Amino acid sequence: MSKKSSTMKKILIPLFIVIILAASGFYYVYSTYLGKINTVKITKNEEELKIQPVVADKSKDIINIALFGIDTRADDYDGSRADSIMIASLDLTHKKIKLTSIMRDTFVDIPGEKYDKINHSYAYGGPELTIKTINENFDMNIKDYMTVNFSALKEIVDAVGGVEIDVKDYEINSINGSVLGLQTLNGEQALAYSRIRYSGDGDFERTLRQRTVLQNVINKVLKNKSLPQALSLIAILTPLTQTNLDQGALVGLATKVFSSGITTMEDTRLPVDGQATGGLWDSVYYLKPNTLSENVSYLHEFIYEEKGYVPSPTVEEISNTIISTF
Repeated sequence: MSKKSSTMKKILIPLFIVIILAASGFYYVYSTYLGKINTVKITKNEEELKIQPVVADKSKDIINIALFGIDTRADDYDGSRADSIMIASLDLTHKKIKLTSIMRDTFVDIPGEKYDKINHSYAYGGPELTIKTINENFDMNIKDYMTVNFSALKEIVDAVGGVEIDVKDYEINSINGSVLGLQTLNGEQALAYSRIRYSGDGDFERTLRQRTVLQNVINKVLKNKSLPQALSLIAILTPLTQTNLDQGALVGLATKVFSSGITTMEDTRLPVDGQATGGLWDSVYYLKPNTLSENVSYLHEFIYEEKGYVPSPTVEEISNTIISTF
């Protein structure tokens, strides 16, 4: 046997073993953890998803995914209203993860239905209709989603060792706590904290609490880079998660997050401060964007770091209708 052939074998055999082990590892994750996830396919057709041509070819290095939180004790996702609506943006260009909350009472055009609160779209047509609603009203290009039952939050927070929260005096009773200021909340306390609705600035502050808890969890996972911790979180999430992403896509997203060098997280909320009016119309509370167009321009500056974005004619039409309603 030649020296060259022997050397090649010394290189290729260990490499082959690593590949087999890696493949076995992925199979183990697929079968043990990701195999339990509730996968529900939705259309990928851009026209059906109300993706405007002007945003269809936005940067491929910024991946937008819709996150929905439902607060139910059952596994029935159908007919539920989305208690929490967010856009998660994986920005590989600027090395950031960005979270955008959309207020649940925001008055929008729900395609094929009527003008109503955005969270009602989930009850009318599930995650697919809510994605269409977000895309049409905010000029987004979302094709994927994840719906998580809030019941998972307690276990998720405990799995990362709690989250550090600056607790205010008007929040302390809701979390069964006794200490104000920066402290570590356990899972049960973090869940109660995320559900606070009628203290402070109402639902505006509630969405901030939800983003704060989520950011704490993500930052801990990114910092620790612990495989056992990641597997523990997957085991908690999968039985209580519904998504259109298959196992390969989920692994691909996780790989991009860990390999991209992301260390920064940013968050915001729609409508933005000073750009919405809340009130009762026909005895129902709505939050009406003062101009939807200005909110959309702000959103694109936040997600794509693109100044001077001009909303599509569709958004302009919806914006004018909202202004003239009531």
